[in-house]
Amino acid sequence: MPIKHEGAARNGAMIAVRELHKAIADQEILRGVELDVPVGETLVIIGRSGGGKSVLLKHLIGLMQPDTGEIWVAGKNIIGMTERQLTAIRQKVGILFQSGALFDSMTVEENIAFPLREAGMRDGNAMRASVNEVLEVVELEGENAKMPESLSGGMRKRVGLARAIIRRPSCVLYDEPTSGLDPVVSDSINL
Repeated sequence: MPIKHEGAARNGAMIAVRELHKAIADQEILRGVELDVPVGETLVIIGRSGGGKSVLLKHLIGLMQPDTGEIWVAGKNIIGMTERQLTAIRQKVGILFQSGALFDSMTVEENIAFPLREAGMRDGNAMRASVNEVLEVVELEGENAKMPESLSGGMRKRVGLARAIIRRPSCVLYDEPTSGLDPVVSDSINL
């Protein structure tokens, strides 16, 4: 039976997690996670490799479903939502995955524009203008036509960041955004 913590979800938290449990095979990954992320706050989750940080982030945008518990995003419990319902939530929450998670068969521009196309944008000029704007933000102007395999690790992460912010989400989740990067590139991602 789900636990009802609607008051906690409505206390100004962008994200509220209650009693979250997840096991994969015989391994218990998340054990009763409780978390509140107020609107406008920055929160860092630190833990050892394999400790469940990435699994938690995937739960926060509905890519994984917990065994038990609740996840509230912008005042809505996302557990059990359909993909269509999750689309509205994902408009509010961008995510930068560890490796950037770029599509190998798409150019930089196509990768960044992907969330816009998924949201139904069809105006190519408006899409291109939005892509160019975020490429400038991540200091990759003019790299639109490159393919992911021709990008350095830092460039891939910045393209992933551009894709995560192109729809101007209220919240951005970063999964180890600076791991394996040099200090200069890390500083540019930590804007």
